[in-house]
Amino acid sequence: MSPSKSPIILCELRDETKQKIDSYVEALRQSAPRIGDHGLTDAEFWDSGLFRSAIEKIRGTQAATMEEKRGFVEAILDHLQSQSKIQGWTSTGSGERHDYEVRLNNARICAVETKGCLDGNNTNIFERPANADEFVIWSLCQNPGSDPAHNAWSGIHTRLSAEIIHRKQIVNGVIIWDMLCGTPGRPCPKLEQEPNRATPIGERRVPPPCIYLFPRTVPDVRNNPRPTTYVFSDVTFLEILHSEFSGNSDDVVSVAIEVKMDESTVSRKTSYSRNGTLFSESNWTKLKRARS
Repeated sequence: MSPSKSPIILCELRDETKQKIDSYVEALRQSAPRIGDHGLTDAEFWDSGLFRSAIEKIRGTQAATMEEKRGFVEAILDHLQSQSKIQGWTSTGSGERHDYEVRLNNARICAVETKGCLDGNNTNIFERPANADEFVIWSLCQNPGSDPAHNAWSGIHTRLSAEIIHRKQIVNGVIIWDMLCGTPGRPCPKLEQEPNRATPIGERRVPPPCIYLFPRTVPDVRNNPRPTTYVFSDVTFLEILHSEFSGNSDDVVSVAIEVKMDESTVSRKTSYSRNGTLFSESNWTKLKRARS
């Protein structure tokens, strides 16, 4: 499923980035038999499967590590605390289905679940904790070669909208913002147009986050086919991020989810608005496992 009008995120995978990656892949492939002390001829090297095994191991290590993601999130939370924008935060550890709890100055608790690029099955795994006044999903993508528009579409429409309907859990919003944003590997259109919107965080200069506000209630065919969407005054943590990191109205997308019956199956449509103007929407998509 593709956006019908325009991408739902300003960031894009640029041709020059793809060309650099493709060029490096080819250079690596050509040099691979001469890297290391394996003692194999070129033919023996390729027959051995050593290169493929090494790539798979690197992929697995990269996918499994959360250190860089945690470092970015915690640097942001430390900054907010140092500026007295929040009371504090805690990492919940591996025993919980969310990663952080943020104590806001208005005594609310925001639970934060971190994800990767949003296009994988891990996006479907979340649990809103009972003590959360707000619950947000924060996407941190470590792959500069992935397509931000595809990731955002896949995560929000294909995965999250279906999970919200099926499991009847409220997600207040989604943040798409990570350690690659604004770097040469993923240039940020916001900073290219207005460099002064960058905020120093340690050695980084980070752009404003991309924020997506979700429906206030779970869509329901009979009683609530198109619930209204949250606004910033409802979701304190997202409002704080937007304000503290030089956000403007173009950085915020309102996500509407509508449901209807399609024969015996629930179908949903996801719509995206910016500054009150609809700019993209999905087709009607069947939710095969959700029944009326």
